Amino acid sequence: MTSKSIPLRQLWLPSACLLLMVGGGLALFTRSLWNLNGWPQFLEFWQASLHPDLTAPLMATAWQGLLTTLAYAICGTALSVCLGFVGSIFISDVGRQVLGIAPHFSQGLKSLLVVPRAIHEMLWGLLLINVWGLDPLVAIAAITIPFSAIVAKVFSDILDDTPHQALEAIRQSGGRPLNAFLYGLLPSASTNLLSYSFYRFECSLRSAATLGIIGVGGLGHEIFLSLQSLQYQQVWTFIYALMILNGVIDWSSARCRQRLGCQTRISLHLKNTPIKQVHSQRPEPERSFSNNLLYCILVVVVLVGAVAWSWLYIGPDLATLVAPQTWRNSQQIFVELWPLQPSLTLLETVDASLQTLSMAFIAILGAGCGGIVFSFGTAANFFLPGGLFLPQPASLWHQGLGRLIVGAVRLFLLICRSVPAPIWALVMLFIVFPGVLPGAIALGIHNLGILGRLMAEVNENLDQKPLAALQAQGASSPSVFLYGVLPMTLPRFLAYSCYRWEVGMRETVIVGLVGAGGLGRLLSEQLSSFDSSGVVWTLGCFILLSLGVDWLSQYLRQQLQLI
Repeated sequence: MTSKSIPLRQLWLPSACLLLMVGGGLALFTRSLWNLNGWPQFLEFWQASLHPDLTAPLMATAWQGLLTTLAYAICGTALSVCLGFVGSIFISDVGRQVLGIAPHFSQGLKSLLVVPRAIHEMLWGLLLINVWGLDPLVAIAAITIPFSAIVAKVFSDILDDTPHQALEAIRQSGGRPLNAFLYGLLPSASTNLLSYSFYRFECSLRSAATLGIIGVGGLGHEIFLSLQSLQYQQVWTFIYALMILNGVIDWSSARCRQRLGCQTRISLHLKNTPIKQVHSQRPEPERSFSNNLLYCILVVVVLVGAVAWSWLYIGPDLATLVAPQTWRNSQQIFVELWPLQPSLTLLETVDASLQTLSMAFIAILGAGCGGIVFSFGTAANFFLPGGLFLPQPASLWHQGLGRLIVGAVRLFLLICRSVPAPIWALVMLFIVFPGVLPGAIALGIHNLGILGRLMAEVNENLDQKPLAALQAQGASSPSVFLYGVLPMTLPRFLAYSCYRWEVGMRETVIVGLVGAGGLGRLLSEQLSSFDSSGVVWTLGCFILLSLGVDWLSQYLRQQLQLI
C-alpha cells in the first residue's frame, strides 16, 4: 500500500495556527502575569454580587440607563437593517444578474464596505464624539455605520444562497426583474433575513452597552463610572439590569423566530448538517400562512412603534449634522492628519500586531471549547426530562437536578455575554498585569456566552431520527452522544467559532483601549496624545489584520461545508 503524501499548500493553515499559538505563548510567558496585590479587590467585587445596591435613587438611574441602552439598540438596528438590505441588493450576485446592476459598481461597493465593517463601533463612537460631541447621534451612528456593512454582507450571502427556482420561473414567463425579485426570491429568503435581523438586534444591544463606556450614556456608562469609583454594589445593580434586559430580548427574539419558523439566529449554510424541519410538522399550511402573515404585520407595527418611541426618548439633534461647529471640528481633524507618518517603529508595530492576533486566537480558542461544553448543558434536549441524558421515566430528584443544571448554565452564559468585554477586561486587570492575557480572558468570557447560546440552538435543532435509530439498536446515552450527536454538531460548532473569531478580532481593539494590550493599547495612547497621524496608521494595520482574519475564517467555513 502506497502512502498518500500531503501537498505542501495544505500545510500553511496548521503552520499559521501554530505560529499564533507560539506567539501567544511567548507574549504570555515572557513577562509577569499575576498581580497578587489585586486579589482583595477582585474578591470584593464578586462578594458585592450577593448584595447589590437596591436604593430607590440608584434603581431610578438603572431604569433610565436601561431605557437609553434599549433605545440606542432599536434605532441602530432599524437603520442598519434598512441600509444593509439596500446595500445587499447592490453587492449580491442576484443584483448583478437579475436587476442589471453594473459589475464594476457592485465590486467597488463591496470592497468599500470592508472598511466600516472592520472598525469596531466603539472606535466609530470615539471618532464621532470629536465631531458631534456627546449627542445621542453618536451612539446611533456608531452602531449603524459598521452594522450596515455587516448586514449588507450577510444579507447578500442569504440572497445568493436562497434557491432561485421561483425567481427564474417568473423571469422565463416574461415577468419583470424587479417583480421576479420581490415575488420569486424575497419571500423564500425572508425567514433567514428576519432571523439575522433579530440576531443583529441582540448584537446592537451589547454594542449600545459597550458604547456607554465612552460617555454616551446607558447602562454601560453607569457600570464604568461605578467601577472606576470602586462602588461594586452599584456595579452589580447595573449588571443585573443589563442581564434582565438581555434575557428579555433573548427570550422575545427566540419566540418570534420560533413563531415565524426560523431555526437559528444566524445560518452559516452548512449543507451537510442535519437539522430538523419545522414547517413539515404543521398540518394546516394555509391557516399557518394566514396566521404568520397576521403575525408579521403585528411585528412590523410593534417595531415601527418601538423605533418611534426610541427616537423620541433619546432625542437626537439632527441639526448637529450641519452645525458650523461640526464643520470646524471635521476640518481640524483632517488638518491634524498631515503629515501622514507613523509614530512607531516597524518593530513596535509588528509586535503589537502579533499581540493582537494572539489575543484574538487565544480568546476564541477558549470560548469555542467552553461553548461546546456548556452548549449541551443549556440545550433543552439533553438534561431536561425526556432528553438524551434524562430519558423518561425519571425520578423527581433527577428531574430537579436536570432543571438545575440547565438553569445554572443558562444563567452563567447570560452573565458572560451581558457584561461588555471592556468591563470584563477592567475586572481582570485587578489580578492580571496589562498585556495579552487580560484581554484574551475578557474576550473569551464574553464570546463564551454568545457561542454557548448559538451552539445550544444547534443542539436543540438536531434531527432526532438518527439518534432514535441508535437508541433503538441498544446504544447507551454516551455512545449516542459520541457517535450520533458530535458528528452532526461539530462542523457547525467550528463554523460558529470561526465566525466569532472575525468578531473577536474587531473586539481586541476595545479591550486594548482599557489597557489590555495589542494595537488597542497603542491606539489608546495615540488618542490620548492627540496623535491623529499615528491613529490612522494603527487603524490601517488593524484593518489589514481584520481583513486577513475575515478571509481565513471564510475559507475555513467553506472547507467545513465539504466535511
